[in-house]
Amino acid sequence: MGYEIERKFLVKKNWKSMVGHTAGILIKQGYLSTDPYRNVRIRLKGDQSFVTIKGKNKGLLRSEYEYSIPYEDAREMLLMCVPTIIQKIRYKVPIGKHIWEIDEFGGVNEGLVIAEIELDAEDEAFEIPNWVEQEVSSDPRYFNSNLIKFPYKDWKKEKLPQI
Repeated sequence: MGYEIERKFLVKKNWKSMVGHTAGILIKQGYLSTDPYRNVRIRLKGDQSFVTIKGKNKGLLRSEYEYSIPYEDAREMLLMCVPTIIQKIRYKVPIGKHIWEIDEFGGVNEGLVIAEIELDAEDEAFEIPNWVEQEVSSDPRYFNSNLIKFPYKDWKKEKLPQI
């Protein structure tokens, strides 16, 4: 069975000056299903494309199955997705034995920057870089599947969406 253990963090505004130059890759993704017990994502990542099925979170752990699919099929499937498409540039930054992925969102989520790290165990130790701010792993507002329903541009700082 496939699974992922992922932690998410907000990133400081000046993160690029702290990380240095790193090339990013454009990602476009949409959801065929955003059911809390299973979501189905279609993703274009550079010239690759994938379908991913994720189960409900159990703490930081959740089941995940990802498969390559033909690019043209993925482009057509994106047209079947729920209304909003996630657009982001992903940067990979090695820190210690881990690779941090920094997602700089565009479109209706412009201004949001989240760093993710995948771990082998929920209690695995890892180095937290100085460009990371607060952890948002358990805050569902920051799940990509919720950002399509409650885009970051619509958040009011005094009244954040309740999910």
